[in-house]
Amino acid sequence: MKTHTQETQAQITPRKALEILQEGNDRFIKNLKANRNLLQQANETKEGQWPFATILSCIDSRTSAELIFDQGLGDVFSVRIAGNVVNTDILGSMEFACKLAGSKLIVVLGHSKCGAIKGACDHVEMGNLTELLSKIQPAVYQEKTTKSERSSKNAGFVENVASINVKRTVKSIIERSFILEQMVENGAVGVVGGMHDIETGKVTFYTDVMYIKDDKNPKFSVADLRH
Repeated sequence: MKTHTQETQAQITPRKALEILQEGNDRFIKNLKANRNLLQQANETKEGQWPFATILSCIDSRTSAELIFDQGLGDVFSVRIAGNVVNTDILGSMEFACKLAGSKLIVVLGHSKCGAIKGACDHVEMGNLTELLSKIQPAVYQEKTTKSERSSKNAGFVENVASINVKRTVKSIIERSFILEQMVENGAVGVVGGMHDIETGKVTFYTDVMYIKDDKNPKFSVADLRH
């Protein structure tokens, strides 16, 4: 598996970036890692990096983006925060990754049995964690299908909230960053949400929050998000 260069990165479209990640996750599930020399990649990227994707995921120790998508050094920007929420610093990091460093796809990756989601479901308040979990609370309130046992004890409720949280974050990225909004509108960058099953390793991408403007979806406009 070759290290990405400025030339190979430039040839990757947002759709192709998604396919590369899907193929990598399939290898991960089948325990068929690509043959790559990480020390060689470290040497080949010493003068610069050309990651094709940016992945916002949880800090959970079982959800390492490079591992579950079978990527090497210099392949992806990895942004990790409990509950895969977004804030101004993360938006700025994504703007750098896409506008300045050429990343073609932003993935918001949630995962099953997420501790941060459980904390939000239980309305936990503890130090600085309180402010972080407050960013997940809108997803808790948006979950309307569960009528009883709306807590971490209800596994179905937790997974519903996790899914809603991912989708809200995807939309928030586009709505809160004019730079990324314009790049998505122009087809230079795509944004998509997905869920990682920690038991099987499989990542399922959400087609209803897959914002990629290309030949497969030529009519998409960020204005659609306003309706």
